[in-house]
Amino acid sequence: MFAVSRMRAQCMRRAFLSPPRRQAVQFPLLRWHATSAAISANETMRVETTKLLSDIPESGFLNIEPNEGLLFFDNVYPVVSAWLDVRFILMRLDHMSVAEKLLRYTLPRDFPAKVKQIIPRIKDGGAFVKFELPPDTTPQQVEKRMQDLLANRNTRPWFNPFNRLKCFLVQGQPWFEDLNRFPVNRLKVEFEGADVSAEQLYSTFRPFGRLVDITPLPKDSKELPRYAYLQFWKLRSATAARNCLHDIKIKNSEGVVTQLRILYAPAVKAHIIRKWINDHPRIVLPIVAAILAAIAVSVFDPIRTFFVKAHITHSLSVGAKAWNWFKETTQSYLVIRKKPPTEAAGDLSVLWEERKVNVEAMKAWLLESAETFIVVQGPRGSGKRDLVLGDVLKDWKHKLVFDCEPVQERQGDANIIRATAAQVGYRPVFGWLNSINSWIDLAVQGTIGTAAGLSETLETQFSKILQNTGTALKQIALSERTKEDKDALLNDDEWLEAHPEKRPVVVIDNFLHRNDAVGEKIYQRLSDWAALLVQANVAHVIFMTNDVSFSKQLAKSLPDRVFRTIMLGDASPEAAKRYVLSHIQSGMSEDEKSKEIAELDVSIDELGGRLTDLEFLARRIRTGEMPTQAVSEIVKTSASEILKLYFLGDPSRRSYSKEQAWTLIKMFGQQDQLRYNEVLLHGLFSKGGEEVLQSLEQAELISIVSADGRPWAVKPGKPVYRAAFRRLQDDKVLQAKLDMDVATELMKLETANVAKYETELTVLGQLPSRPSEISGRVSWLLKKLQGSQVKVEQYEKEIAGLKKIIQSEF
Repeated sequence: MFAVSRMRAQCMRRAFLSPPRRQAVQFPLLRWHATSAAISANETMRVETTKLLSDIPESGFLNIEPNEGLLFFDNVYPVVSAWLDVRFILMRLDHMSVAEKLLRYTLPRDFPAKVKQIIPRIKDGGAFVKFELPPDTTPQQVEKRMQDLLANRNTRPWFNPFNRLKCFLVQGQPWFEDLNRFPVNRLKVEFEGADVSAEQLYSTFRPFGRLVDITPLPKDSKELPRYAYLQFWKLRSATAARNCLHDIKIKNSEGVVTQLRILYAPAVKAHIIRKWINDHPRIVLPIVAAILAAIAVSVFDPIRTFFVKAHITHSLSVGAKAWNWFKETTQSYLVIRKKPPTEAAGDLSVLWEERKVNVEAMKAWLLESAETFIVVQGPRGSGKRDLVLGDVLKDWKHKLVFDCEPVQERQGDANIIRATAAQVGYRPVFGWLNSINSWIDLAVQGTIGTAAGLSETLETQFSKILQNTGTALKQIALSERTKEDKDALLNDDEWLEAHPEKRPVVVIDNFLHRNDAVGEKIYQRLSDWAALLVQANVAHVIFMTNDVSFSKQLAKSLPDRVFRTIMLGDASPEAAKRYVLSHIQSGMSEDEKSKEIAELDVSIDELGGRLTDLEFLARRIRTGEMPTQAVSEIVKTSASEILKLYFLGDPSRRSYSKEQAWTLIKMFGQQDQLRYNEVLLHGLFSKGGEEVLQSLEQAELISIVSADGRPWAVKPGKPVYRAAFRRLQDDKVLQAKLDMDVATELMKLETANVAKYETELTVLGQLPSRPSEISGRVSWLLKKLQGSQVKVEQYEKEIAGLKKIIQSEF
């Protein structure tokens, strides 16, 4: 009853969707008549076909009696090519079963054969129909009649409208398997018996469709069982041949019977691809690396460029923008209390009155299109950063500050790259990925002998960050270009050259902070990148450095340019005095001010004009100390730092000896500056003296003054070091200990000279007797030997006296 009501509802739905005229409506593989008689016939047909429909036999084979036959109907279902096929979802919406379609629209009503069973073959896109043969009828006659009927009806399913429904007689014994094997148009035909010729295979399989190729197994092959490959033009031809001819027995020309086992043979198997990849790692791994690099460039580089631009333009600083907008909006009717000035606020203008010329010169340089660097050189604490960022670039719209010190102080490539990315706002950074790639490269190199190239060196990653930063700088420089501009017809390069005021400024601070292997690579890449920026008119570049030999490094990147250089030294005594007074005069009585000023002149002369030391002095005076007392504490602290940095600790980490450092300190006790070449004439600086002086300058114990392109004089690294040097010499025990070390070192040098002269005299004594020819050389050696011996004796006496001081003093 339920089935009848369901059928009626479906018929009503079809009638609603059909045209008003009561005529036969044709659907794909579906034809019906909207009459009550048709409803009754449909219900009867459904009951009959439900009884005929059966599942795949569990044994995998179907028993065929002598009076029975089996037909294979093709193009009933879509051929399964994958686990997920949307066509099968649509097929489930059709309420009619495959058996009902076959019996209603395919098999004629006057067909003499009786249908006994219908077995769907969904994976191969067809169905088997088992029928009972009437008397005096062969299976071939049934097949011929069905093929003529299907050709006249020309039935085409909706999922394959270009091919009609076909029918074939099953000549073998089909194998009803439900394995995970999908049909393909290539068959593997195995022979159980003698080999079958290509001609016999062609005549047997050609009725099912066009064959592309037949590939038999070579005769000399020892592979068993013997087989041949058959390539069909269409997939459904292969499925029909496999279901109709499996286990067929054929005779060759000699009358030998051979049974055929037919399987699907995919042309390309999954393991073949995997095997090719494993067999060709030298080809596959570089391709994989190139694909990953292309993905990284196309996906992550635009994101990183965006963050670099945001870091320079501060476009993501929402809090600062909101506060500025609030102040501008409410300042007309709200009183916003300003913060009290800090200790250094407003004081730099007092100190830098004498540096206004430098500020104006740098501002003028930034408005020119000269393709060169601007270099600000001065010792640490001379106010380079405040001069550039505080005065010169105070009102400049876009600027990028790259500090080399935090980058070079990091240990390890990953930490250096993270510090570099933080300086320019470069993100995201996958530092861990390069470590993994390094391990993969190491494993691949041990396997195939060459690296895969997945990992990147420090220089490559550093250059990539700078390259993205350069792209962002160019986009920022061109962001203010408009179509209404009078130079709108110029290209980008010409426009940038004509508008230097629109370019961003790159400030590279602490350039040449420390000279080592990693530092040289970083500084070279950094200077080359800066040269590209100025030559392409993308940005102005300002270097701030403590090293006086900066021109050697920068000349490698711009060899044909003259750098615009500003040398910053210590403040003059008058400027230093004004600077300290601007700190200490607030909140003091007139008597206190006059007393402080009286002592300040003497304190400034001893302390010098280094900005950091002046700030330290001002803070100590504000805490209640007198200038002389504060300077004494500063000198004491500096002396302790010198002793710790240059005389104590591991000597293997220093490229100079403590005896050389002490020799310079003693020489500074007699005069404020030393002649550069005079220092090199000293015995301890006779070998490699210039490298030692450069190392001491890098360590900030001394500073080398150049004039006319050559080293001219040697000064203490800081002005306060003069007083600190004198304080160290006042320590008798320390002076005696270090003087004894210096005398011992000099005595070693003279002792080596004595040994060298004695060796040469011994060699000359063994020569043939010719006094007239070697007398001059012998006399010279004797004088040298005597002079060195006298010095050795003097050093011994000096060491003996110094030992007494060490033994008697604490």
